Amino acid sequence: MGSAITVRGLRKSFGDKVVLDDVDLDVDQGAVFALLGPNGAGKTTVVRILSTLIHADAGEFAVAGCRDPGDIRKAIGVTGQFSAVDDLLTGRENLLLMADLHRLDRAEGRRRATDLLARFELTEAAGKPASTYSGGMRRRLDLAMTLVGRPRVIFLDEPTAGLDPRSRQTTWRIVRELVADGVTILLTTQYLEEADELADRVAVLDNGRLVAVGTPAELKRGIPGGHVRLRFADDAGLAAAAAIFVDATRDEEALTLAIPGDGDVAALQEVLGRLRLAGIQALELSVHTPDLDDVFFALTKEATR
Repeated sequence: MGSAITVRGLRKSFGDKVVLDDVDLDVDQGAVFALLGPNGAGKTTVVRILSTLIHADAGEFAVAGCRDPGDIRKAIGVTGQFSAVDDLLTGRENLLLMADLHRLDRAEGRRRATDLLARFELTEAAGKPASTYSGGMRRRLDLAMTLVGRPRVIFLDEPTAGLDPRSRQTTWRIVRELVADGVTILLTTQYLEEADELADRVAVLDNGRLVAVGTPAELKRGIPGGHVRLRFADDAGLAAAAAIFVDATRDEEALTLAIPGDGDVAALQEVLGRLRLAGIQALELSVHTPDLDDVFFALTKEATR
């Protein structure tokens, strides 16, 4: 498919503070790429540079095959942490204003506004001032405004910050629909569940440096802490199993044994086979693998701080 975004050697400082330090990125077309990192890691600065809002001190990048700032702006849409919605206008008027800014003719602008209001479940509220909208409705309207110009690449900077679970789910559905239509999404988020749910690939930033890049599954496999958890009916069963799995962690109170491993099929078959040969019956078996929370804390200095 090719790259929708390429970044090489990106650097940015504000005064004596180095915000980005030699960052390289490759984002495939029609994919969701998530930037993770603690506050101040440089996520928003990356978005601001790639969307031509600020200049980098060094490095080069291309977005949608474009390097010229004017061409990049024509190819992208940006939804930031703070809404661009005009509270004095209705939802429809906000969309029509964007259509005018994109120089669509009147008929096409109205058609596009109507389609987007329906797609983002805002038709009933289309004639109401945006000041009356809930947080989730405002965020949907903000994203709808971004789509008026049919961008090929969209930057979503903390798109669901402060939203309730239902509004977050709606936003996730819309993101999946956009990707299905071939749009590329660069997402910054502090919701690790969100990155796990949406992203094809994830990059972890810490203090302006890229510390890991991969699929969510690849990043999670690289973090220790996975284990198979067995629960037993009594102390005797727990003690017998602990004698077999000498590297396991024993919890006397919960009557459980945590056996290190990634929980793949071969590992599970080995655990069950050894229990069967010893005539030991476990009440319950569960597999625990590291999640993106574990990746986040392992790869950044946030845990130390």
